[in-house]
Amino acid sequence: MVREYLQMIFKNANDGNFTLTIYDPREDITEEEVDGVMDEILASGVFVTPGGELKSKAAARIVTREVNTVVEY
Repeated sequence: MVREYLQMIFKNANDGNFTLTIYDPREDITEEEVDGVMDEILASGVFVTPGGELKSKAAARIVTREVNTVVEY
């Protein structure tokens, strides 16, 4: 099974990373859309990490992962 994830990575107040993962993003998602969502997340202040509030955007990426189950119980 192949699965894709959108990872939005932010810097917190202690300069640590906080990653927000969205499973199965739209295939046609644009850089502008992701950038806008990340801006909204920062402005909302809804996420507070052990390292403090989110302060800035660090990166965004699509990760593709393939899992082949050998046996399942």
